Amino acid sequence: MDLKILTAMQLDAGQSVGDIASTVGLSQTPCWRRIKRMKDAGIITAIIATVDREAVGLGFTSYAFVKLAMPSRENMSTFDALVMGWPEVVICERVTGAVDYLIKVVTTDIKAYDVFLRDKLLAGDLVSDVQSRIVVSTVKDTPALPLSLPSR
Repeated sequence: MDLKILTAMQLDAGQSVGDIASTVGLSQTPCWRRIKRMKDAGIITAIIATVDREAVGLGFTSYAFVKLAMPSRENMSTFDALVMGWPEVVICERVTGAVDYLIKVVTTDIKAYDVFLRDKLLAGDLVSDVQSRIVVSTVKDTPALPLSLPSR
């Protein structure tokens, strides 16, 4: 039942508890209790609005592969803290392989991305290399998790 509730909320978290309850086949109070329990347990971490980035003037997206000059614990912590303060970075993943991070950067245009690269990402000695991949078309972009997949 929790997975049904989460699936309904991932489609539209703005719907009322009554609507969610009706969708999953519960009455309103038990549905509300389950949602509250999942919030308290940290399963539901936030209820947010999804914004069309192009509609608000953020039409440029790039993925950047970032290599630190020295990938030490201290430098990773420093980079993590910097990224948390950069609103242009909407996703940051520490990865394995030839680079240390994969970041998704959203800006108004390529000029704004260039400013981000020069003034933030490459401003200090922390980063030794950045390889950018510019998004030309987004085929799928969803925050919804595949909750219907079988667990092991």
